[in-house]
Amino acid sequence: MSLLTAHIQFLDTQLALIHIPLNLYSSFLQTVLQLLLPNERSNGSAPNGNGAVRPPKGWPYEHPFVNISITPIECSVVCSRKLAGELFIPARDALDPASRSRVSITNDDFVVMQVDGEGLDAGQRVLELTSPLALAGISIFFITTYFSDYILVPQRHRAQVVHALEDRGFQFEDQTSSYVNPNPSHGRNHSSTSSFEVAPPGTPPPATVSELQIKTFATLKRRNIVPTVGSGLRLVQCAGRRDSYHSNGISQSRNRSSMTSAADDALHLGLVKCLISQPYPQFLSLTLTDTEPASLLLDHTLLPNFAPDILLGSKDDFLIPITLDLRELPMESTGIVCGVAGRLVGGTSAQLETAVEMSYLSTARAGTVMVSEDELDRAVSALRGAENGVLSTPD
Repeated sequence: MSLLTAHIQFLDTQLALIHIPLNLYSSFLQTVLQLLLPNERSNGSAPNGNGAVRPPKGWPYEHPFVNISITPIECSVVCSRKLAGELFIPARDALDPASRSRVSITNDDFVVMQVDGEGLDAGQRVLELTSPLALAGISIFFITTYFSDYILVPQRHRAQVVHALEDRGFQFEDQTSSYVNPNPSHGRNHSSTSSFEVAPPGTPPPATVSELQIKTFATLKRRNIVPTVGSGLRLVQCAGRRDSYHSNGISQSRNRSSMTSAADDALHLGLVKCLISQPYPQFLSLTLTDTEPASLLLDHTLLPNFAPDILLGSKDDFLIPITLDLRELPMESTGIVCGVAGRLVGGTSAQLETAVEMSYLSTARAGTVMVSEDELDRAVSALRGAENGVLSTPD
């Protein structure tokens, strides 16, 4: 069996993480839409006279990395420090003082690594990439899109991240900060994953993954953080198409451009329809980069907002979210998602041949474990074992 390789490289951007309470989402809707659909002036084009926004001229997106997530816990945005300053700080400052104090924008910058490695199993991949960082006491934000994984780390810890990954077997590939793990133990599947690492800061990091798991669930129990099964939510992982056109002959370039534009317009329209859902989308996570089409994780009830054949991915394979509300934990904490992933993998593989297939979405103040409908019971049993039998399921 051939070994699969995971390539890791830093993207050229400094990011801010933004937390917006759901009851303030409407106050930031226009700001979010500006992030998705840049203004005419920001694209270097002449304004159309009414200040309207328009879609970019086709994928890839114009910024290296953006994530917009609306979950039952919060609205969370990851964007460049420049965009945070231009768009979100003015929107926050326009709020009344009480509301303004509930919106948080990180002061520290984050950098993002892109991880490419087709065929890797989601749970084992997350453990492989996050465990050396969690054991080193580094807080991270882990996002797996339809096409790639992205790991956000504090910029001040960049060198420490490099050393931690090199010590685990990831090798420095070239002077552009690319790395390769020559010995991965598992492959990649097409689950969507996003996971923010959390555990009390100021304490020595655990020495082993097993110790990390124990500390993780002790922290959850101490803070009364109970995994909650999403009520009625069924999520779908999908993406915009890389190539939604086929053309031949002399007019190939023109046909290609027009068909790409039409597909992009249809995708943008669907995204806008989702974002303007009242009072807010029940669940939507959108990742945009300057190298790949849009990647989405969304409640299946939002799918009718998109024209047929616009999205890649199965529309019938549902994921059930299990949410950890982390608003009571410090944002700079480390280790919870790595511990939860280890508990799920270990807790579901000890008595069975294969571990439960899971994916993640972590936002600024929450973490979501996602499993297929037919594996929900196995995941719940594992979490109940870790949480002394406590799992909340809302009515």
